[in-house]
Amino acid sequence: MQRKGILVTGGAGYIGSHVVRQLGEAGERIIVLDNLSTGFRSAVTHGTLVVGDTGDSALTSRLLAEFDIDTIMHFAAHTIVPESVSDPLKYYGNNTCASRNLLACASRHGIAHFIFSSTAAVYGTPDGGRAAEDSPTSPINPYGLSKLMTEWMLRDLSRASGLGHVTLRYFNVAGAHPGGRIGQSTRNATLLTKVACEVVVGKRPHVSVFGTDYDTPDGTGVRDYIHVEDLATAHIRALDYLRNGGTSTTLNCGYGHGYSVRELLAAVERAAGRRLPVREEPRRPGDPPVLIAVADQVRSTLGWQPAYDDIDAIVGSALAWEKRLLETPAG
Repeated sequence: MQRKGILVTGGAGYIGSHVVRQLGEAGERIIVLDNLSTGFRSAVTHGTLVVGDTGDSALTSRLLAEFDIDTIMHFAAHTIVPESVSDPLKYYGNNTCASRNLLACASRHGIAHFIFSSTAAVYGTPDGGRAAEDSPTSPINPYGLSKLMTEWMLRDLSRASGLGHVTLRYFNVAGAHPGGRIGQSTRNATLLTKVACEVVVGKRPHVSVFGTDYDTPDGTGVRDYIHVEDLATAHIRALDYLRNGGTSTTLNCGYGHGYSVRELLAAVERAAGRRLPVREEPRRPGDPPVLIAVADQVRSTLGWQPAYDDIDAIVGSALAWEKRLLETPAG
């Protein structure tokens, strides 16, 4: 019997496309819904791409019925923290209101499984810089709050309807497919690893370090960097978990240890074999000094084991992807 379909919103984007590739290699039937505002057709390596908005209820309902969907993986979102501070309604409109429309469609069509792409930004500035799933949620920027509001809606809908869900709270995602098939192609990206690698290949003149006076060992922010391939695998494990009758849950996706901005840049310099031009800037609004996952539950609940927990492996794959983009730009 043919498996039912999986709708992947934002599946042409950075993280979504890696999940789509793993789903496709596992033989799943995939429909990708993406408006291509930040995603790329070339990143969709499997399934059927439908260009459109997640907030378009008529389109979403048609896809759920036409392709016999029983699972939604929801990645579509705006994700730039400083922009969320300067333009909060953009984030509440896309990340929260469009997600509400998607959930309404899921409820009407009796969707069985829902996997949600959330963020460690829901924790704000946790005590000691480490966040477990039961740590208080207190976002310090509209991006984190827009995601947390969707978590609440999904939780409440699950309680009311029996929809099974897994919410995955990402820490700092980096890297690219080790074989160079796909990676992050976002224009004007703000993720530090990509920015630094773009400096290496000459796309940017320098890398900015925002804040050098934090209460951390070297004064710069500390983050838990997770390879995008390991994160994608967590989604596959989450789907298996729900199909096997797992109860709804929320899980951190990180490695449980962090690197400072300066340590990350040092890894890029090792990969490049040269020093980077660095410009020190004031702190950005909405940035916590330290944010590291307590990540035991994702391993015990999903049986997830990371394969790329190495900063040099993460950076090496990211730099290889940037070099490939010079030869074949994404489109």
